[in-house]
Amino acid sequence: MEHTDRFKPLPVLESKEYWRSLEERADSPEFRKYLETEFPHKHELWMDPISRRDFLKMMGAGAAMMFFAGCRKPLQMIFPYNENPENLIPGKPLYYASALPLGGCMEGVIVESHEGRPTKIEGNPQHPDSLGAADVFMQAAILGLYDPERSQTLLNEGVISTWDHFLGTLRTALDAQQTVQGAGLRLLTEPVVSPSLAAQIRDLLKRYPKAKWHQYEPLARANALAGSRLAFGQPLETQYRIENADIIVSLDADFLGTGPGRLRYARAFAKGRDLVEDQREMNRLYVAEPSPTVTGATADHHFPIRAGDIENFARKLAVALGVDGVEAPAAALPEPAEDWVRPVAKDLRANHGRSLVIPGDSQPPAVHALAQAMNTALGNVGRTVVYTTCAAVSPVDPIASLQDLVNDMDRKQVDLLVMLGGNPVYDAPADFSFKERLDRVKMRVHLGLYADETSNLSHWHIPLAHALESWSDGRASDGTLTISQPLIEPLYGGKTPQEMLSAMLDDSPGTSHDLIKNYWKSQSHTLDFESAWRKSLHDGVVEETAFKIKEVSLKPLTSILSPSKGERTKGEGLEIVFKPDPSVWDGRFANNAWLQELPKPMTKLTWDNAALLGPETANKLGLSNEDVIELRYQGRAVNAPVWITPGHAENSVTVYLGYGRTRAGHVGNGKGFNAYALRTSDALSFGSGLQIRRTGERYRLACTQIHHSMEGRDIVRGASYADYLSNAKFAYKEKDFPKPDETLYNSPPLDQEVGWGMSIDMNLCTGCNACIIGCQAENNIPTVGKDQVLIGREMQWIRVDNYFRGDPDNPVVTNQPVPCMHCENAPCEPVCPVGATVHSDEGLNEMVYNRCIGTRYCSNNCPYKVRRFNFFQYVDNETEILKFMRNPDVTVRERGVMEKCTYCVQRINAAKITAEKDGRAVRDGEIVTACQGACPTRAITFGNIRDPKSAVSQRKAEPRNYAMLGELGVRPRTTYLAKVRNLNPEFD
Repeated sequence: MEHTDRFKPLPVLESKEYWRSLEERADSPEFRKYLETEFPHKHELWMDPISRRDFLKMMGAGAAMMFFAGCRKPLQMIFPYNENPENLIPGKPLYYASALPLGGCMEGVIVESHEGRPTKIEGNPQHPDSLGAADVFMQAAILGLYDPERSQTLLNEGVISTWDHFLGTLRTALDAQQTVQGAGLRLLTEPVVSPSLAAQIRDLLKRYPKAKWHQYEPLARANALAGSRLAFGQPLETQYRIENADIIVSLDADFLGTGPGRLRYARAFAKGRDLVEDQREMNRLYVAEPSPTVTGATADHHFPIRAGDIENFARKLAVALGVDGVEAPAAALPEPAEDWVRPVAKDLRANHGRSLVIPGDSQPPAVHALAQAMNTALGNVGRTVVYTTCAAVSPVDPIASLQDLVNDMDRKQVDLLVMLGGNPVYDAPADFSFKERLDRVKMRVHLGLYADETSNLSHWHIPLAHALESWSDGRASDGTLTISQPLIEPLYGGKTPQEMLSAMLDDSPGTSHDLIKNYWKSQSHTLDFESAWRKSLHDGVVEETAFKIKEVSLKPLTSILSPSKGERTKGEGLEIVFKPDPSVWDGRFANNAWLQELPKPMTKLTWDNAALLGPETANKLGLSNEDVIELRYQGRAVNAPVWITPGHAENSVTVYLGYGRTRAGHVGNGKGFNAYALRTSDALSFGSGLQIRRTGERYRLACTQIHHSMEGRDIVRGASYADYLSNAKFAYKEKDFPKPDETLYNSPPLDQEVGWGMSIDMNLCTGCNACIIGCQAENNIPTVGKDQVLIGREMQWIRVDNYFRGDPDNPVVTNQPVPCMHCENAPCEPVCPVGATVHSDEGLNEMVYNRCIGTRYCSNNCPYKVRRFNFFQYVDNETEILKFMRNPDVTVRERGVMEKCTYCVQRINAAKITAEKDGRAVRDGEIVTACQGACPTRAITFGNIRDPKSAVSQRKAEPRNYAMLGELGVRPRTTYLAKVRNLNPEFD
């Protein structure tokens, strides 16, 4: 089948109960042929030499680094999470607590280190923002640390220079500013959550009183702070107590997938949906949003609605709840949004004090003020929502702050601009023309992790130390303080922001360790500072530093929220919505191959972004997948491929930020299109007036969603909460399935006391993909590149399938993680001619890599399609620095070898060795697989299924438990708990 025939507009056919893609739902002959052809694109199997060279560099390009650079531990004393360094045993890892910055807060992590080499990141169970979980960005930080294309040298006008030369030039410029009190000095940072850095900035402004400090980040949460100012008269951090909420309404808030506290919120939300451990009634979630998110996919009721209509919806909901001072908007909501208001309001009122309304960061301040007014009227304040001081030390409006800087540059009033991180040349609003105005600054200094777009236009570029190489400090979203310690000396001599400020303040700049420690020593009131310091480093948190809850009173809303401000956004054409990319965020992770190849949660696209639009809008415009269109907005235009997305709002187009990079590195350059080119200061999140023009061109998108088909089989199961309570649909009768002895296989002898198995609760899974990256980091899984993904050769050992049911314009979505099932009657084993895939007496389906000769018979015989084959030399064995990243406990596979999930057998064996040394059995819960440890909702449970008291046995005894394709008689050790939705009976 030719590629151009793959995704033509689809006829509307009678729906199957579940379907994985619009093509499968239509069951077109072209799609059927695509599925049944083993190699759909035979002409692409062999890449040309140039593509081959690019492919071999997919994990990062550049010259090999100094061989022993990765073996140097920091010279200052750091404190492991479990044992002291002097107890280091070669081959036995140590674990250190640290923290990673993202989204305006510090997130606590535990980092595994092998002889001074950080190799794996887990969440810190003591940290309030991670609670032991680690999302995709936290885990992929390991690859970012070892990226050979990180900035390695200090540059002056693009020429390699030295730190001493820079200090001399900087001192001369600062001496000139001393005479004018810093009138020409500007400092540009991202939002600062580091108390020590903030103190240095205050010292700098005291020395240069006419200097200015500007803060900008493209995804800064300015609307939330502005909304709290409207509602309460002061900028406050809103903290949600989701575990106390029975009814939750999300107004375009992806609180399970993005933003500060997302892991904490996911854990709290899952607590109300865990039908095994939680005994109270299941919570209910309503989500109104323009484009599907992991929060929307998890919702019991999902409402696709234009982003510009959310405010009107919120206003009508507030009126229905009787909120004082709010008037109904004059503009009517589109159908069927009007019908949603009454039953949602009724449900909220019936749960007074146990409900919650959450506004999205992308929504304007008025929506945030309305949400807080509704929470106040519902009696939720102090129960399901509280307010604290902001984690940012000096919260400002980032757009106003950057606009002030741009104006000063335009007037040539900036003599010295020091930029600590960020990439404003790439991600500043398009109407600011930051790139052009930057040329008017006399001396430009940029501290960055990469020699990126901003560094390229700076006079001086200084390499930034990676977070895992840095001493630092910062606050969690609730204010809890973390002292961040490095795991390794800076590989490329990078500097921290604190060291840069020290260079501006002192003739003899201090080290980051001394700067951080001395600052907190000066703030300490304890008599034994050293003990407190060591404990803080060991634990990863500083005790009793969370912000106190503030008492607030709602301001009158009448004058603030006039009906004119709630009218539907005017303008011809479609609405455009800007969203952070689920994989590369705002573009800072563009050079991370793990994240580039990670299928995005809702679209399953890899290596690209696209213009997302709903099926009805696509049909109106005559568009099909992979059509290239011109997006024109406010006089600016970019070309983008189309991707039709079930559940997307009508007359709305979503574009992900973070692509179209030109100086990200070999992996990130040239991928996708730059949506920032359309993003302006008055439409940071969305706006009306988008125009679309067909170009007649096509662009190939690598999507994993169509790589497999249900073929009508009973793979995913689910029903309503009412059915669960009545047991109407969950007494799964598998009596017709083959009995254990009804098999042609020779069953291997099994241990009668130990048998490993797994349970995956689809009621808790949000499809966040944390399990995929966790497995990839733990098991040395390579990336393969876009060309290979296009022909179905991605290598991840676990995938997360999306299944849809119902109307394509608003389907019900179910996520299903699929690792190796470790079948007791494994079909892969008897067909292997060399015995490479074998069964252990504890029930593991094991792979002996040295035996494998690459027949792929096992993959052909696997009904779950979870085995991966190295068609090429996917692992980069040439770049030395990447070798330090790999887990030494897991074999690095070469070309021609089959590989798959092993239930993290290396972790199983490590726990067994420890237990044997202690003279005891392995405790339940002692073994945590990589996917299980990463999961923020604890959807994955692993353990001994021979022990009826184990957690995994308890879950397998639940009525919802079922075996995928159990009718085949393969007896998988991994089983599932069916999805349950708590539906409002007032909705059909």
